Amino acid sequence: MGTDAKYVVRLSGAERRGLETVLATGRAAAEKVLRARVFLKADVSEAGPGWTDAAIADAFEISESKVHRLRQRLVEEGLAAALVRQPSPQVRVRKLDGAQEAHLVALTCGAPPAGRARWTLQLLADRLVALQVVEAISDEAVRLTLKKTHSSPGGIASG
Repeated sequence: MGTDAKYVVRLSGAERRGLETVLATGRAAAEKVLRARVFLKADVSEAGPGWTDAAIADAFEISESKVHRLRQRLVEEGLAAALVRQPSPQVRVRKLDGAQEAHLVALTCGAPPAGRARWTLQLLADRLVALQVVEAISDEAVRLTLKKTHSSPGGIASG
């Protein structure tokens, strides 16, 4: 183990057997398997090899900072929490509320503007602004909303 390791991984026999079971079954998510391998190599107990962050990063082709974050999470939160991915802290704010989405879908299912064969995402965004449904919206926000509602702008069987 490197002397620079702030978070020292010491696995008990039961924890070590649990991680080895994750590896042996072959039925776990790839990220969980990778984390189990990292923890087993970082273990400084009598049964573990106690590899440095750099050695683990080289062996598994991941960054040293990821190894450090995994060690930290294991020490601070425990093995069960460290094995699974954390939910993303990013909160996505919806661009359209339910009534605005309904208006967009109704607009999409209707006839396209004169001179057009079908709706484009930009035409839909512009029409929502022109009808004062929203102050401003991008074509990408329209695309994501329609994708979520399984609508197809200008499609034959949209809606």
